[in-house]
Amino acid sequence: MSFPIIRHRRLRGSSAIRNLIRETQLHVHDLVHPMFVIYGSGIKREIPSMPGVYQYSLDRLDEELREVAELGIQAVLLFGLPEHKDETGTGAYEEEGIIQQATRRIKQLYPDLLVIADTCLCEYTSHGHCGVVHHIGGRAEIDNDPSLELLARTAVSQAKAGADIIAPSNMMDGYVQAIRTALDAQGFEHVPIMAYSVKYASAFYGPFRDAAQSAPQFGDRKTYQMDPANLREALREAESDVREGADFLMVKPALAYLDVIRALKENFDLPLVAYNVSAEYSMVKAAAQNGWIDERGIVMEMLIGMKRAGADIILTYFAKDAARWLKE
Repeated sequence: MSFPIIRHRRLRGSSAIRNLIRETQLHVHDLVHPMFVIYGSGIKREIPSMPGVYQYSLDRLDEELREVAELGIQAVLLFGLPEHKDETGTGAYEEEGIIQQATRRIKQLYPDLLVIADTCLCEYTSHGHCGVVHHIGGRAEIDNDPSLELLARTAVSQAKAGADIIAPSNMMDGYVQAIRTALDAQGFEHVPIMAYSVKYASAFYGPFRDAAQSAPQFGDRKTYQMDPANLREALREAESDVREGADFLMVKPALAYLDVIRALKENFDLPLVAYNVSAEYSMVKAAAQNGWIDERGIVMEMLIGMKRAGADIILTYFAKDAARWLKE
C-alpha cells in the first residue's frame, strides 16, 4: 500500500482514546427539566401522549423535585394549568396563579434549584392563543400591543414569586423590550430573560398541547409563530431580541432545526437554548415501547447532535433519563 496513508482509525481504537478526543460533551448541567403543575391535591396524572411525563398538584411536587435534585439537574421549566380560563388569561398573572404558587413552593423546598417560568397566555386564555384576541369585521386577530401589557404583567408576577429566569414563549413583536422594561421598573433588573426567539409554527407541539390544554380554539398560530421554511427570518427575530435585551436565545423545536441552531451560534454570542419538544419525545418513546429502536442510544445521539449544532442548554423531557445515563 502506498503512502502517505491517513489512518483515522488510530484515534478510534479504544474507549479511552475515543473519550480523550471527544469533541462534544453532554453534561447534566446542560439539561433543563420541564414540569406541568396543576391545581388540586394528590394529583400525579400521566399525560397519555407523553409516557413518563406527569401533571403534578402542588402537594406532590416534592416527589419530582427530589428526583430532579438527586440527579444533579439544576433547573426546571414550569408550565401551569389554571383553574379557570378567560379571554385575557387572567390566571397567568394572578398573585396566586398556579405558576406563582409552584415557584414559591419550589423555592421553599429547593432554594438552589433554578426556576424558569414559561411566560405566555395560551394555557390561560379561553381561546388558546398567546395574546389578546380582537374581532374585526367578523374576523378574529391577535392584537400584538395589548398582549404585551399582559405578558409584561405576567413576567413581573412570576419574578415577584421568585422565578430565577423569565422565559417568554409568545412570539409577539416587541415582547422582550416590554418585559425587560417592566421587570426593571419593578426592581428585577437581575432577572434574566430566556427568549423563545425562534419558535416555529410546528407540528411537533401536539402532545404538549394535550399536556398543557393549550390548543387554539380557532385558527392556528401561523401569524405569530414562524414558517418552518424560513432561516433568514430566524436571524432577524433573534437580532431583535438581542437588541431588546434578551439574555438567552432559544430555538424551538430542536431536532428538525439543527441548521437554525448552528446559524444562531455563528451569528450571536448569547447562550443558546434548544427545546427538544414534546413530539420529538413522544416519537422516540412510542418507537421504543414497540421495540423498534434503542431508546437510550437514540436519545443520547439526539442530545449530542443538538450540542454539536451549537446549543449550550437543552430543554428536554428526557432530562431525567439522560441524567441517569450520564451517571453510568
